[in-house]
Amino acid sequence: MGQPVVYFEIGCKDRAKTEKFFGELFGWQIQGNGPASTIDTASQKGIQGHITSLGHEPHHYTMFYVEVDDVQACLDKAASLGGKTVVPPIKIPTERSHGFQISRAT
Repeated sequence: MGQPVVYFEIGCKDRAKTEKFFGELFGWQIQGNGPASTIDTASQKGIQGHITSLGHEPHHYTMFYVEVDDVQACLDKAASLGGKTVVPPIKIPTERSHGFQISRAT
């Protein structure tokens, strides 16, 4: 089985400006929701995501979330390929876990 991308996040310095840009560019419906804005791509295909402005570095980034069977095994593999774990696996209420790593792709 493949590992699908299940969610995405766009980081920016100016959330309102970024919402306007992507909303107009792709016709996405974007709704403020606390510290982030949820993105409804208005499509049955693909995935949904959100825009956030952290208020500190990094200001501009894109993250994608990939579903894997074993988060720790995936992080270990990423490390063996030169990646770096930034946040180790975290259990969340849905009984899934998350882990974050920085790619070393060049």
